[in-house]
Amino acid sequence: MHTHPFEVPDVPVIPVVSLDRVEQAVPLARALVAGGVTMLEVTLRAPAGLEAIRRISAEVPEMRVGAGTVTRSHEFELVRAAGARLAFSPGFSPALSTAAMRAGVQFIPGVMTPSEAVAAADAGHVWLKLFPAVAAGGVAMLRSLAAPLPRLRFCPFGGVDASNAGAYLAVPNVFAVSATWLTPATALANNDWDRITALACDARRIAGREPTPRQPRST
Repeated sequence: MHTHPFEVPDVPVIPVVSLDRVEQAVPLARALVAGGVTMLEVTLRAPAGLEAIRRISAEVPEMRVGAGTVTRSHEFELVRAAGARLAFSPGFSPALSTAAMRAGVQFIPGVMTPSEAVAAADAGHVWLKLFPAVAAGGVAMLRSLAAPLPRLRFCPFGGVDASNAGAYLAVPNVFAVSATWLTPATALANNDWDRITALACDARRIAGREPTPRQPRST
């Protein structure tokens, strides 16, 4: 069994970002922390992904940074070396599960169907990403999975935004939602970190948390 303890973030909204410019990694992470959001998924789709993870891990210790779009077994060792505390994938396979265990990386695989969820659970994974969430059936699908698979917890991604995140978070077997809307392309293009912080504060409100900003420590 590959089950690892998982600490659910205080604000159960996990920003997802692909960074083309690695120099944006640290100010982005600090802007999110200032708004109270302390978990971030940096995807490996962009070449800057690993270095962005490395810099955030080293310079913004308040941020629990994870690697996203991990789809090949050898990537788990790379993201662990970069300082990622966890890894997300759009799918599940036994090979990925084994590689994550060997690397000592918390792995949250993606599933879309009950069969995939059962396969992941059989390998010891109870924290899962529902992807693509809306195409898989959204809130109705999550509610349907709750009775036959009561141990499993999901982070929906794909079609989740500020307008419907609250509905997802109200489902008992949802531990967080993935949020591309916290890192909009226009804000990144303009280095508009104040907007990122404001969006993080909005996420706190959506999650029913007090929107009290806090400043990250300097390193």
